[in-house]
This record gives sequence, structure tokens and C-alpha cells, in this order.
Amino acid sequence: MNSDTLKGQWKQLKGDAKKQWAKLTDDDLKQIEGHKDKLVGKIQERYGSTREDAERQADDWLDKQG
Repeated sequence: MNSDTLKGQWKQLKGDAKKQWAKLTDDDLKQIEGHKDKLVGKIQERYGSTREDAERQADDWLDKQG
């Protein structure tokens, strides 16, 4: 899924993101606004993941979405 598609479908995908990463708050999801880099940053912040691991998680999740 490319970044434009992610931004366009973010409202629909927020619920799935919340299921995938339960530690993300509603405010986090609002701040992400469909930006992959912001999603990766929030995964890092909430889960203490490395940048590489957070990117892998985000990429895997996005591949399943699109």
C-alpha cells in the first residue's frame, strides 16, 4: 500500500491499527493521520521497539491491508 492510499483510507484502517497495536491511543491514531513514518514512530514509542522492528511491523500490517 502506498502512502497516498494509506492517507486516503486511514479512517477505515484506524480500527484495524488499534487491534494490531492496542497500546496506541485514539490521540496517537489521530496524530498519525495516515503517515507511515508517524505510525512507525508511535509503535517505537509505545512498544519500545527498534526503528527497524517498528518499520517491519508497519510494513507487514500494510501489506495485509492492501
